[in-house]
Amino acid sequence: MTGALMALVRRDLHLAWRSPAETLLGVVFFLVALALFPLGVGASPDILARIGAGVIWVLALLAVLLTLDRLFQHDHEDGSLDLLLLAPLPLELAVLAKCAVHWLTSGLLLVVASPILALLMNLPADAFWALPLALLLGTPSLTLIGAIGAALLLGSRRGAVLTALLVLPLYIPVLIFGVAAVDGVVLGLGARAPFLILGAIQLAALALAPLAIAAALRLASE
Repeated sequence: MTGALMALVRRDLHLAWRSPAETLLGVVFFLVALALFPLGVGASPDILARIGAGVIWVLALLAVLLTLDRLFQHDHEDGSLDLLLLAPLPLELAVLAKCAVHWLTSGLLLVVASPILALLMNLPADAFWALPLALLLGTPSLTLIGAIGAALLLGSRRGAVLTALLVLPLYIPVLIFGVAAVDGVVLGLGARAPFLILGAIQLAALALAPLAIAAALRLASE
């Protein structure tokens, strides 16, 4: 079972890096949108520092949404999804592996780039570790929750738009506590509770989302 799981991870990583333009779409959007943001609100350091954490989190959320289509759509089109459904590997583990690869090629890149983005938004020095930590705890939850919507709307003609409408309300708790964690550190208010809640959301998503995703994929294949 472990060998099959690792083979699936290697396959998805290989496919992701064979099409770097599609894989890096969310990160490029994230960087370009954040670079343009100071032009719209002004380059005042005080304004950027006050709204920086919220802007980065909202753009991270949208960047993850942009890449949800590639989670299952290609497998659905080329028949690989049918093989996953018939494979001896539990479908819940298979979708968890696919979500892990999606996060490695999207969310992790946002985490790595976040200190530079914090500098661009003139955030205080404390944000240089608080923002990556908050994104590290929050972005896996965004991928897992978004994967539920992508699986439910698999094969839909307007799947991307409908997925966004479906999962955006579910992203609100991650967004609220992600921003609260960074602001708590920056303002010296304490951020232990928001970080713990982000971790709890991630654990809950890890436990429940694969079950919901697998059920949605089985429904879509019927």
